[in-house]
Amino acid sequence: NGAGFSKVRGSQSGQDSTRWHVVKKFLGLISSHNIPVFLIDPLILGLVDKDIEEIRSSPDGPSPECKYFCAPRDFTTFALLDKTWKHEVGLFRAAEKMGFQWLKIINKDPRLDGMDDLSGIEIPLHYIFKLASHAIHLVVFYERSGNYLWHGPLRLKQHMDRKFVPFRKLHFGRYPGAYEKPELLLVSVDDLKVQIPKNPSSFLEEMSQSRFLECRYREARAFFQLYPDDASLDGVEFRKKAKSLLHLAVLTLNNLGVKFWLSSGTCLGWYRQCNVIPYSKDVDLGVFIRDYKADIIPAFQKAGLPLKHKFGKVEDSLELSFQGDDVKLDIFFFYEEDDHIWNGGTQAKSGKKFKYLFPKFTLCWTEFVELKVHVPCETLQYVEANYGPDWKVPVKTWDWKSSPSNVQYNGIWPVEEWDDVIQIY
Repeated sequence: NGAGFSKVRGSQSGQDSTRWHVVKKFLGLISSHNIPVFLIDPLILGLVDKDIEEIRSSPDGPSPECKYFCAPRDFTTFALLDKTWKHEVGLFRAAEKMGFQWLKIINKDPRLDGMDDLSGIEIPLHYIFKLASHAIHLVVFYERSGNYLWHGPLRLKQHMDRKFVPFRKLHFGRYPGAYEKPELLLVSVDDLKVQIPKNPSSFLEEMSQSRFLECRYREARAFFQLYPDDASLDGVEFRKKAKSLLHLAVLTLNNLGVKFWLSSGTCLGWYRQCNVIPYSKDVDLGVFIRDYKADIIPAFQKAGLPLKHKFGKVEDSLELSFQGDDVKLDIFFFYEEDDHIWNGGTQAKSGKKFKYLFPKFTLCWTEFVELKVHVPCETLQYVEANYGPDWKVPVKTWDWKSSPSNVQYNGIWPVEEWDDVIQIY
C-alpha cells in the first residue's frame, strides 16, 4: 500500500510515490538478472522529450521533484529485445519474492511461417508485472529479416484474467508494430537510471505509424492450390530481378525520406500470394504527391536506373518510370480529394488522360521479399478498387487503359503541353 516507502525526492503524495517505487523495484529486479530493458512509455517519453537537453547533460537528471515516473497513470511501459535474454523462470521467482504478480502473453511466431509451413510455434510477446496499484508492461521486440524490430499483438487466451490490468489502455498490443532499431541512451530520470531511445520524439512519431500487417500465408497457400506457382526459369529469373529492383528502390526512396507503398500489381502480389507476380513485368510503387521531391529522378539515375518516361506534371497525373535490369519500376503519384484518392495515367501517342479512383486509405508496415515496406492498411478495398471483386483470379493479359475497374477517362493534354507532359527516353 506504499505506507512503508520512504518518499522519493520532493514527491507530493503517497500514490505518486508508489508508482516511482514500483518502477524502482522493477528496474532492480531486471538489473539483477542482467536484462537490458529500455523505456518506451509514450507518456513519460513525451515529458522527457521536453527536457531532453537538460536530461542528457545532467548526470543526476533534472529537477529535484519526482516529475516523470510519478505522473498519473496505471502502468509504465518498457521494451526488451528478445535475443538479449532467455532465462525467465528465475526472473518470475524473484519477481514473486518481491511481491509482484505476473502474466505472460504468448502467441504464434510469424517469422517461422512460410509458404511451406505454418509453424504454430508460440513465443512470448508481452509480460505484465503488477505490484500494489501499478503495473509494468514489458513488450518483447523481435528482430526480423528486413533488419527491423517487430512486436506482436496482445491477445488474451481464454483462461486469462481480463481484469488483471486495464488491458484496453495499454499503448502497445492492439496491433502488431514495426520499428527501426533505436539508438539507446542511458540517462538518470527521477533518480532512476534508465535507457531511453536517443531521440524520443522520433520514436514517438514512429509509434503513431507503427501498425504492421502480416502476409496472409494461409490464403496464399489456398491460392497456389488453385493456380500452381510459375516455377519456370523465366518466372524465377523475373522474381529475382524484381526483388533486387525493389531493394534498390526502397534504399533510394528511404535515403530521400520519401514515404511510399506497394501499389498495383506489386500490392496484389503481396496480398494474394505473398510474392511478386511472375508475369507482372514491372514493380509498382505509390507516393502521395505531397511527398514528391525534385531529387527523385536524379537519385534513381545515380543508382543506375535511367528514366524511361515521365508523364504528367506535379499538379496533375504525374508518373515516373525507370528502367531496371529487364524490369521496369513505375512510381505513381496519388492526389487526395475530399472523398477519394486518385492517380493518373497518360497515353503517349494520343495524349489521352486517365484517372484511377481509390477509397481513402492509411499506411501500414509489412514485410515483403525481406524488406520492411508500406502497404495500404485497407488492402482489400484498395485491391478491389483496382482489380474488381474477382481479384483472386489471375489475369495474364492486362490493359492499363480498360482493365482496371476504377479507371475513368480524364480528357486530353493540350497539344502545346505535350513536350512537358509526355517525355519518353
